Amino acid sequence: MWIDTHCHWDAAEFGDSQQATAWRVQAREAGVSTCVVPAVHAANFETVRDWAHAHNDVYALGIHPLYAATAGEADLSRLDACLTAWHGDPRLVAVGEIGLDGWVPELQTPNAIAHAEALYRAQLRLAKKHGLPVILHVRKSADRLLKHLREIPVSGGIAHAFNGSAVQAAAFIDRHFCLGFGGTVTFDGANQIRALAKSVPETGFVLETDAPDIPPSWLYVTAERRRAGVLAPPNAPTQLPRIAEVFATLRGTTAPVVALQNAANASRVLPRLGAITSQRQ
Repeated sequence: MWIDTHCHWDAAEFGDSQQATAWRVQAREAGVSTCVVPAVHAANFETVRDWAHAHNDVYALGIHPLYAATAGEADLSRLDACLTAWHGDPRLVAVGEIGLDGWVPELQTPNAIAHAEALYRAQLRLAKKHGLPVILHVRKSADRLLKHLREIPVSGGIAHAFNGSAVQAAAFIDRHFCLGFGGTVTFDGANQIRALAKSVPETGFVLETDAPDIPPSWLYVTAERRRAGVLAPPNAPTQLPRIAEVFATLRGTTAPVVALQNAANASRVLPRLGAITSQRQ
């Protein structure tokens, strides 16, 4: 049984509802029993919820830092209202995807940073209020994320697509987070990520695809080939077992062992997910 702890099934790359459902069937046939589907802005809260109920997946609600510039108090109020209204929904497993982005240039102005950090802090407070873990967007922002977590501690969660240092990794794990590993670990040149994959404690990781983004090496198309008109298929949870094989090899273990560890870790840091997966066993 594979759990993909981060997949955006509502993304345009998966097509319309019927096409996305076909992708989901393929993922299930590949052994991916459950996907965590995070929202990215207030407009898709119902969409991810409806998907989770229709496809036996789970979901998270939050405002992604790439949408922070257009989000304000009304969006936070809507998030609070939905977390309240759906509090009893066992498929609502976290507040996410939230966090900070230190890579996109237009998000690095003083005003943009201040606004994004205020939005992040507000969502941490909502996670505390509603007793939920968080799914964090971590891109060149680990230290800032940790700073605010020290001031507004939550129950834990997932540091999605983690790409920080070993010291930062340990700091997240100490705060009851697991680090998310996906397609990046399949690239020979991803030395820092691969070193972390080898050294992270067996209780400190989860696996993810971030589909349709962060393709593994075998799906990646270089910029030169893209300019020549070569298009890659979207990354999808069907790739997770093969990503896990690479991860297992790096750790000197087997994919079945990694599958069990991934499920146990995801269930621990997202307790409602654990309740659902335990009912299936």
